[in-house]
Amino acid sequence: MSERLRTPKLAEAIAEHIERLILEGVLRPGERLASERDLAERLDVSRPSLRDALALLETRGLLATSRDGTRVTQFLSGLTEPLAGLLQSNEQVTADYFEYRAAVERTAAGLAAVRATGPEREAIGDCLVEMEAAHEALDPTREAEADIVLHRLIYAGSHNLVILHVMRAFSEMLRRDIFFNRTALFAQAPFRDALLEQHMAIGRAVIAGDAAAAEEAAHYHLKFTGETVEKNRRDAARADLALRRLGRSTLLAGE
Repeated sequence: MSERLRTPKLAEAIAEHIERLILEGVLRPGERLASERDLAERLDVSRPSLRDALALLETRGLLATSRDGTRVTQFLSGLTEPLAGLLQSNEQVTADYFEYRAAVERTAAGLAAVRATGPEREAIGDCLVEMEAAHEALDPTREAEADIVLHRLIYAGSHNLVILHVMRAFSEMLRRDIFFNRTALFAQAPFRDALLEQHMAIGRAVIAGDAAAAEEAAHYHLKFTGETVEKNRRDAARADLALRRLGRSTLLAGE
C-alpha cells in the first residue's frame, strides 16, 4: 500500500526535474533523450518511475515518443505555427520583426555581457571562430547556421528564460525563411562581410563583459540587416515591375 502511495510522488518529482531542465534550456526542443535504461541510471531512479514521469510530461506536451525514442517537443509550435502563417501574408511584418528583434536582442546582449558564465563566453568565442572559418571557406550555408548558433548562445547567456525560449522559437522561424530569404542574403559577399564584422563586434563585447558595447553592436546589426532586407525587397519589386512592363505586349491584341 505504501509503495503505491510513494510511486506517483517519485514520478512527479522526476517529471518536475526533467521539466526544469527543459525550462532552463538544458534539454532543447527537438533533442532526443537517452534510452529509458540509460536515463534511469543517470537519474538514479527506477525504470517504472521514470516511465511514469515521461508519461506525465507527454500529457503536458513537453515530450513525445515515437519509434526512434523520446524527444523534447517544439512546445511553442502551437503559438509560432499560426503566427508564421499570419506573418508571411504581410510584407510590413518583416520591418516589425526586425524592430522587435532590435529591441529584444539589444537587451539580451547587454544581459549576456553581465551574466554569461565562463563556459558560455568560451562557447561564444568558439562560435566566432567557426563563423570566421565558414566565411573564409566561402560557405554561406555554414555561415548562416553559425549566425543562428551565435544568437542562441547570447539568448542563453542572458539568463532570461523568457528571452531564451521566445527568441529560440523565432530563430526556428528564421531558419525556415519565414520573414525573408536568408540564403539569398548570404549569397551577397558585401552583406556577408559586413555581417561577419557585426557578429564579431557583438560576440567580443559580450565576452569582454562590455554591456554598453554589446547593446550598441546588437542594435546596429539588426538595424543594418533590416534595412538590407527591405532594400532587397524593393529592388526585387522594381525588377518584377520592369519585366511586366516589358512583357505587356503579350496581353494586347495584335494590330
